[in-house]
Amino acid sequence: MFGVLGKLGWFFQRYWVQYSIAIVLLIITSALEVIPPYLLGNIIDILTAGEMTKAILGKYMLIFAVIIIGGYVLNFVWEYGLFEGAINLEKIMRRKLMLHFLRMSPPFYEKYRTGDLMARATNDLNAVSLTAGFGIMTLIDATIYLGAIILAMGFMISWKLTLFAMLPVPVMAIFIQYFGRLIHERYIEAQDAFGEMNDSVLESVAGVRVIRAYVQEKNDETRFGDMSEKVYEKNMQAAKINALFGPITRLGTGVSYIISLGYGAFLIANGEMTVGQLVTFNVYLGLAVWPIFAFAELVNVMQQGNASLDRVNAILDYKADIQNRRNPIRVTEPHTIRFDELAFQYPTSQVKNLQEITMSLKKGETLGIVGKTGAGKTTLLRQLLREYPFGDGQLSINGVEITAQRKEQILDWIGYVPQDHVLFSRTIRENILFGKEDATEADLQKAIRLASFEKDLEQLPMGLETLVGEKGISLSGGQKQRVSIARALIKDPEILILDDSLSAVDANTEAGIIKNIQNERKGKTTIITTHRLSSIQHANHIIVLDEGRIIEQGSHDELIQQEGWYQDQFVRQQLEGGGS
Repeated sequence: MFGVLGKLGWFFQRYWVQYSIAIVLLIITSALEVIPPYLLGNIIDILTAGEMTKAILGKYMLIFAVIIIGGYVLNFVWEYGLFEGAINLEKIMRRKLMLHFLRMSPPFYEKYRTGDLMARATNDLNAVSLTAGFGIMTLIDATIYLGAIILAMGFMISWKLTLFAMLPVPVMAIFIQYFGRLIHERYIEAQDAFGEMNDSVLESVAGVRVIRAYVQEKNDETRFGDMSEKVYEKNMQAAKINALFGPITRLGTGVSYIISLGYGAFLIANGEMTVGQLVTFNVYLGLAVWPIFAFAELVNVMQQGNASLDRVNAILDYKADIQNRRNPIRVTEPHTIRFDELAFQYPTSQVKNLQEITMSLKKGETLGIVGKTGAGKTTLLRQLLREYPFGDGQLSINGVEITAQRKEQILDWIGYVPQDHVLFSRTIRENILFGKEDATEADLQKAIRLASFEKDLEQLPMGLETLVGEKGISLSGGQKQRVSIARALIKDPEILILDDSLSAVDANTEAGIIKNIQNERKGKTTIITTHRLSSIQHANHIIVLDEGRIIEQGSHDELIQQEGWYQDQFVRQQLEGGGS
């Protein structure tokens, strides 16, 4: 049950001073709370004997006032320190998770769904935080505070009465431990179900236009209802077990009260106790109710925290698929890029996705990559981007294998415009400057001009300050593409990769962007994948892929002469007026 505290040992070691002060003050506060019932019993005995005076009453009132004020101050200090630490733990863990997410490559996100990752970063971290705050408090209350109360009852009142009154406690502990294990299992199931529902909501929100277009609102609502019902059932199963804690503790304390009153009256009759002592004992018994409840809560919180921490650690323990070598080789500039017999297969694929890819690209050249849908164009780019573990063969920059170089060094050279244009829920200015945060206004305007986005910008309500909405929902497909292109161009990268990034613009705009790139990127490398051959006619070298193999390669003029797939596609597109 307490394994979660061991797993959080690194955190408690880092903040041991803060937690030590909080725990010591909590213990002192617990000790202070034992004093008032004892004083109350003395006052009752003095009143019963008719010996009460103003001086005695004043003395007791002063002691009560000091204890109350001192307890208030100490309570504030320990509670602030303890729960500030819990909030700090949640902040640290959430930051760790976010940094981990950013380091992960596509295989990780193929294994874990977004909704489940969100559940671990929210609900699970809340449960872990609760363990470091409320859990520590209940641990002290259920052990030291309860121990102080039992010692006070035994030494100050009667060990006989204490022994009999505490008999139900071990029985309660056995039941609480048993139900605690059940809660652990049910809680994991509930969190898993919540993660699945989260992912379903994300998919529905992202695809709401498609859902409406196909009139699937009712079906999607039914699907969500079923998942919501599943989450409800899993949580109710956990809640039913959790609900048993209260009745067990109330039943146990009720039995303790009966024993206390019955056996206490017997001891008074025999002259072994006074009325004031019995009143004090029952007050102590009332104080013991919370520590007994705290033990139940402790088991519950620790089990939930342990389950949640295991789920979070499962993510943090996931090793990045792409790791830098211990002693990477530094390359100053990418003068040559060479593929030698490169082969690659996705982890979930049954066939080779790239085979025998051999070619080279010099600095300042443009490479065009074409082929049918699914031929392997994007897969080839992913090797250069190092999104997946490297396959067979070699891929080198300046004669040095990319696996021997730092991944960050390679990506720093690259400006990448993917097929699926990712825009953030910010302004157009912020989205473009994402490529280079310290860019000047002149750099920004140049990138906009190169991406042929000037006229569109004039038509937008707030120009560069226009909010694009989630995933750029307020922009057209062509506008999103050009914002993405501007974001890559503002970086002025050594290697520009356009992955079918002109498919949503008209032929004239495409021609303008290509011409701008040709003029402004002389001496720098450009790689373009496309279905529209007009985008790559100017390329120094063009390769045609089919089922992951290069079936044709050469310049535009050379490929036209080969009378193969490229020539057929080019003629067809010319007849269609350059369409895709």
